[in-house]
Amino acid sequence: METQKIAIYDTTLRDGTQREGLSLSVEDKMRIADCLDRMGVAFIEGGWAGANPKDGEFFRRMQDHPLRNAELVVFCSTRRAGIKAEDDPMLVPIVGAATKWITIFGKSWDLHVIEGLRTTLEENLAMISDTIAYLKNCDRRLIYDAEHWFDGYKNNPEYALKTLKSAFDAGAEWFILCDTNGGTLPDEISQITELVDASLREWGSTSPQIGIHTHNDAGLAVANAIASVQHGATMVQGTINGYGERCGNANLCTLIPNLQLKMGYDCIAADRLLNLTATSRQVSEIVNLAPDDHAPFVGASAFAHKGGIHVSAVQRNPLTYEHITPESIGNNRRIVISEQAGISNVISKVETFGICLRKEDPACRQILQITKDLEQIGYQFESAEASFELLVREALGDRPKFFTISSFHVYSTSDVTHSVGAVNSQATVKVLVKDEEHLTAAEGNGPVAALDAALRKALTSFYPEIANFYLTDYKVRILNSDSGTKATTRVLIEFSNGKRRWSTAGVSQNIIDASCKALAEGFEYGLLSAVRHMMEIAKA
Repeated sequence: METQKIAIYDTTLRDGTQREGLSLSVEDKMRIADCLDRMGVAFIEGGWAGANPKDGEFFRRMQDHPLRNAELVVFCSTRRAGIKAEDDPMLVPIVGAATKWITIFGKSWDLHVIEGLRTTLEENLAMISDTIAYLKNCDRRLIYDAEHWFDGYKNNPEYALKTLKSAFDAGAEWFILCDTNGGTLPDEISQITELVDASLREWGSTSPQIGIHTHNDAGLAVANAIASVQHGATMVQGTINGYGERCGNANLCTLIPNLQLKMGYDCIAADRLLNLTATSRQVSEIVNLAPDDHAPFVGASAFAHKGGIHVSAVQRNPLTYEHITPESIGNNRRIVISEQAGISNVISKVETFGICLRKEDPACRQILQITKDLEQIGYQFESAEASFELLVREALGDRPKFFTISSFHVYSTSDVTHSVGAVNSQATVKVLVKDEEHLTAAEGNGPVAALDAALRKALTSFYPEIANFYLTDYKVRILNSDSGTKATTRVLIEFSNGKRRWSTAGVSQNIIDASCKALAEGFEYGLLSAVRHMMEIAKA
């Protein structure tokens, strides 16, 4: 029996950008389109040409930058009420986008027709059919998005079906059922998808092409999309990492592996599925949003194992605590080091650093004891794996000394005459590099920023790679708040070089000292990684 093909339609570049706080440049959109194209999705919705200058520019530039695997799609609404489609200037840039496929959305819910469009139910039907027929005559292929389909059908099923019939008669090829408000339940999705499938067959379609577009307002976007596929849908629309307005869209990074690995559908080529985790993280980097470590399948913690008993079991048979192999979607197993760790955790974790230890090696218990001692005073290595690797290499006598901080001094001044009380910070750092001591100073808008700038200034001339390291996150945790201002502080800092991320930790009763420790280890680990990368290139 032939595997059922599911067309993956990505709308990250349009619906995803409606997420609060998410904004993309034209260059960003082109980079994401390339990521999606490499991953092998069938359709990439680029935006609404003519709705804003950015989307218009995107489609103009994509004409000189064609996709290799996916079809680029331009998005638009039906024509406006009271005019013909060929006379509506809104459709001019849609045709000018020069895409083979166009997605047109129309109103399915009579409430929206009357109160939103402020027109008649008959005119809405004409708007749907006239727009699709006109664009089809422009030699385009049409996807029809039935906006608010499920709410419209539940409110007035007879009229909702009439809107779909208008799109069918006009020549649309795909019929997308949209849960625009995100409040429909899976059993309703299933029943209504089946009914649409039956209606399309009754109208003359021998193989109805139904799609599903779900939002996550009830936390059911992925479940609803799966329910629709199980009852006839053969296209799934969604976004990478579930980005979208309000609570987001169906997350393709969750949907694709569920459909393909768990249910046997053919969504993307198996070798392209290996790019799923990398695509998720690349897109999060481009949109400048921290990846969700606990996201299903692609999160850094999706295959993380913490308890010693769990680790021992996973080492014997990964199926004991993993529902799929992480490598199948480009992720990897992680052994978490914490106060719950055992010898098995240490052995498994250091293997990821390229270090082989046996249970009988004294270093195993030494590393485990150091870890537990440090966690007793506030360190946390679950979220600071770079610091843990440095700890391991220190215990094994394999930690390179790129530099040593001899001393640092930080102070801040405030201009009380300024209307907002401007504060300026200055840091002085004395570092030892290659047996040479260097004293540098720098300013910043805060003490940690000044310290970061001073360290970079002192080290970059020796290690130019540091110029590519930047901070992506900075977290402060007060560990014993009952001690007031004398409380112990844990600082976690996440770094990136544009290709990978790493995190370090520092603990002290002084927040600046804790920050300095985390900063220093972050630079040190970044340099260690750069050296390893150069060695790998040399071997190749």
